[in-house]
Amino acid sequence: MIHPRTAVLAVLLATALVVAIHPHSASSAGRADRWSANLSAVDADDVNVRYTRAGLRLADARPPGVPARRSAVAEGMLVTTPRTLSRPATRVRAQATIVARPGATAAVHIRGWRTAGWTEWRDAAPAAVFDRPVSRVQARVVLTGSPAGASTEVRTVRLTADTGVAVAAATPGLTYRVYATRIGLVGEVTANGHTVRARDHFVALPSRRGLSPRGTGDYTVRVCTVTGSRCEYAPVWDVGPWNTRDDYWNLSAVRENWKALPQGRPQAQAAYQNGYNSGRDQFGRVVLNPAGIDLADGTFWDGLQLPTNSWVDVAYLWTGTGPRGVVGDGPLTVRAGPGTGYQPRGLAAQYANVPIQCYVTGQTIAGPYRTTNRWNRLAGGQFVSHAYISTVWGGSVPLC
Repeated sequence: MIHPRTAVLAVLLATALVVAIHPHSASSAGRADRWSANLSAVDADDVNVRYTRAGLRLADARPPGVPARRSAVAEGMLVTTPRTLSRPATRVRAQATIVARPGATAAVHIRGWRTAGWTEWRDAAPAAVFDRPVSRVQARVVLTGSPAGASTEVRTVRLTADTGVAVAAATPGLTYRVYATRIGLVGEVTANGHTVRARDHFVALPSRRGLSPRGTGDYTVRVCTVTGSRCEYAPVWDVGPWNTRDDYWNLSAVRENWKALPQGRPQAQAAYQNGYNSGRDQFGRVVLNPAGIDLADGTFWDGLQLPTNSWVDVAYLWTGTGPRGVVGDGPLTVRAGPGTGYQPRGLAAQYANVPIQCYVTGQTIAGPYRTTNRWNRLAGGQFVSHAYISTVWGGSVPLC
């Protein structure tokens, strides 16, 4: 408990509680990096938060009254600037000073950068632990309002990165068959702050653990029709459908909620098909379809050419390994071979991080980044022109 030091804070404590989350002694950290998150730096990649003298809080704490794919309460998110560590670390802990309100919550999440890219976002309670050392870390503060419209206030977040005990990583290259629904909602704002456009290209998953910051494809999925005839590589830019804490692709040991369900089975599917949780989602709403992924209109109609809501095969690409190419301009046509004369097999959205196995020479293409005859073979056997790839990370790409 942190006790009041001024009369103003004493009045505040009449209706709120100031708490410190995850305190640790200096001796437990060993050789560590320590820093404080800049909560006042609210900018374009942040959503529904504002900073005042009282701290970081929701800009609008009123319940949103939005369709079932989104949360039933107001939510906001501050994404801090990535920090390069003085030495690699396997554990990051957060100590946050929070003014709590009944029914409202605040959480600190951490992700780490390594050769294969960003890890998933992990809760810093009691610590975000990585299976391999990370050289750079990023924190975000997620605020959830109460049903009555109250918001917590986060005063400070202090972070410590050091070397702890490693844990086993999730199985790489996870792919599951789930039910897909169409997002629509042109003009509305996604969980990462993107304004939905007509024929847009992104997806929503029911957990923030795989949510990309706006304008990135740090977390990208490959969504394919069950026949495999069409696929789209698309960034995860929204949270839904139904739940917001259902990272069903993860092992039960690390899954946020619904740990009794088998890996790869969305809670909404279990609720709809089997009456799990009395047929309701985490907010108590009756689940009306088994959806485990939402597709933006462009992904739904143009990428996969779906006529209606359908079962699809989804690969959660951040669980895989190997080099990744960032699609700098898109949607980019994915083809069956290294030239525009080959059959289109789908699309790769702008910002998508696509897994590159190797490259071949083919038709010369003049694109926004270079003129080249290099074509990258993706993990699924399709090809994209390197003229549209802004950068490659995660290792060198060999000749096929």
